[in-house]
Amino acid sequence: MSNNRIDKNLPNKLTLSRIILIPVFMAVLWLPLFTGADMTLCEIISSVIFAVCAITDFIDGRLARKYDIVTDFGKFMDPLADKFLVIGALLAATLVYDEFRIYLIIALSIIIFRELAVSSMRLIAKNADNVVIPAALPGKIKTFSQCIFVLLLLLEKHVFAFSDIIVKYRPFTLVCYVIMLFFTIYSGILYFITYKKYIF
Repeated sequence: MSNNRIDKNLPNKLTLSRIILIPVFMAVLWLPLFTGADMTLCEIISSVIFAVCAITDFIDGRLARKYDIVTDFGKFMDPLADKFLVIGALLAATLVYDEFRIYLIIALSIIIFRELAVSSMRLIAKNADNVVIPAALPGKIKTFSQCIFVLLLLLEKHVFAFSDIIVKYRPFTLVCYVIMLFFTIYSGILYFITYKKYIF
């Protein structure tokens, strides 16, 4: 497929659709709290919405690079949409999952601080030397582990409903939580070590 046969705004449309779906995800997950809707059904629907958002994140960047239709809007909004997605999902989950609330608050605090710090550093590098800091592998693992954590938080107890131990202790969710926090912190530190000349 040549780039003249593809909608040049398709990556941006996918990014916008991801942003639009974030409040939809949050609303569906909150439905049982305010309407008495079935929690299992809402968790499954929310997980599908979240998975679609995560998939569009992978697709829009690939399309933009493959068909050379990268735009300034896409370069600005695509990483923001990723951050909105994860932060919005964790914010929504803090009201729903009492047993994970303290973990989610800790994760949100670390993620928000890390993203603000790295985004500020990127802005400094861009203004100083017109350098665009690319996403490194640990940063990509960070994003992937965050998405997996959200899906496990929503679905682990349903997928492993046959095991009372897994349903009670949520081991996969907790292990992924630790991995997510590790790569969130590690990738942030790595950015600062690599580009410390823009800070000190």
